[in-house]
Amino acid sequence: MIVETTNYFAKPGLADAVLERRREGSRLRRTLGLAAGCILVNRGGPGPDVRWECSFADEAAFAADLAARDASPEFARQRAEMGALTDRFERHVFTVDDTEF
Repeated sequence: MIVETTNYFAKPGLADAVLERRREGSRLRRTLGLAAGCILVNRGGPGPDVRWECSFADEAAFAADLAARDASPEFARQRAEMGALTDRFERHVFTVDDTEF
């Protein structure tokens, strides 16, 4: 399994706008036939104001998701709008360690 996380560090005073923009991004994902993912909101302290996570069964599913996003002009606008609201953005992609312990 592959897990993608994105971290959004809002410009001062724009955390609520970042959250709404991320919600809109998840709604857009649904219209593209993609999983909405999970939105997490920082309760205080260091770290991103908003985090989004989504799991993919395998590399093919992850690649198809990326391709759908890259082909969407609406998604490009979403990215640009989010970029205007944030000081920093991070994307991390992980593979789940399914080794028994």
